[in-house]
Amino acid sequence: MRLTVNGETKEIAATRVRALLDELEYTGTHLAIAVNFEVVPRARWADTELRDGDAIEILTPRQGG
Repeated sequence: MRLTVNGETKEIAATRVRALLDELEYTGTHLAIAVNFEVVPRARWADTELRDGDAIEILTPRQGG
């Protein structure tokens, strides 16, 4: 399926948020995920289905100043 991930169009096999993170090799515990501009709580990542055309934002903290 075709998704937009962080502004970039990608062909993805995953059908749920948790599987998407695994497919894209995101690791760590400090992530925030939004699907179509709605934040998805971590407890729902394994259950939240993705659909063709969805826009996903994966946010990670960065240090800076």
